[in-house]
Amino acid sequence: MLAFSFFCAAWTLSMELRRKEKLGLFKPVTIKTLVGEPAKTSELIYSFLIGFVVGYKLLYVVSNYGDFVNDTQGMLLSSKGSFLGGILFGIGSATMRYYEKQKSRLEKPVWRSEEVSVAHLVGNITMVAAIAGILGAKIFHNLENIDDLIQDPIGSLISFSGLTMYGGLICGGAAVLWYARKNGMDLFHMADSAAPGLMLAYGTGRMGCHLSGDGDWGIANLSPKPDWMGFLPDWFWSYNYPHNVINEGVRMSDCVGNHCRVLPEPVFPTPLYESLACILLFAGLWSLRRRIVVPGLMFCIYLVMNGTERFLIEKIRVNTKYHIGSLDITQAEIISSLLFIIGIIGIIWVNKRNRLKTS
Repeated sequence: MLAFSFFCAAWTLSMELRRKEKLGLFKPVTIKTLVGEPAKTSELIYSFLIGFVVGYKLLYVVSNYGDFVNDTQGMLLSSKGSFLGGILFGIGSATMRYYEKQKSRLEKPVWRSEEVSVAHLVGNITMVAAIAGILGAKIFHNLENIDDLIQDPIGSLISFSGLTMYGGLICGGAAVLWYARKNGMDLFHMADSAAPGLMLAYGTGRMGCHLSGDGDWGIANLSPKPDWMGFLPDWFWSYNYPHNVINEGVRMSDCVGNHCRVLPEPVFPTPLYESLACILLFAGLWSLRRRIVVPGLMFCIYLVMNGTERFLIEKIRVNTKYHIGSLDITQAEIISSLLFIIGIIGIIWVNKRNRLKTS
């Protein structure tokens, strides 16, 4: 679902960049490349290392598939692997890189400039967002759970679980804006183009939290399901997350495997609520994108929507609370409040800025 979320964000961003480019809001980007140079030693070493890591793990996984299925994360993050597989894949990767460069080699390498559509950069933008977003999500999670980090720093840092959505949003968004500025793209229109996709990606990402049971659930909910929700299944109102990936709760009978626990008391399925809410908010932003012409306004509206949605869901969600004076507040409540305030101020500022430019 994380990968699907990045795909959704890339797809919507690509569509918006193409639309805005047709309107003349984005100009083609000039890319300079050095053509005809032979493969550098550093490139060959890098290709070898990448191939070695892939082969080292891949051949070991194939020959120990049963253990891989039972403990995927443990095997991938362990030092176990096939040295022979690593050497073979490493040599193969470096050889392919060498002959690839040889095919285009010139007697004298030359710099070539090429104008490409801004939508052509979506792949790079997605990669930048993915790397910075995952790192940011991990950092924010560990800051939010500092006690766990102190007790097991290595495990907390390399674990596949434990990602804070707002950390990913802030760091990923900052990295994308840096990349856009580096390539001479208008930051206001870039932010507006990304806003709908960010909301959709948040919604689909939260569905992954619900399906896996990663601990991002709500508080205990023992109340009977309201009559107005009678047409919905019971798990929509309260759910005990059987087979959750963090092994929280009591042992399930007649269950074999690594994930055989279920919560003793049902809870609010807050990831499901967030997923549905954000997908609906995406639909709203997507329908407004052609009507909003003030640069930066779409992104400010997104900040207000995102902050409001997350602040409200925190009221029934399990999360680490900070004690500030007489207040008990979560990291997400602080960030969502700031996003809401920044969004409101931004709406006022970009409208004023646009009036001054057009007057």
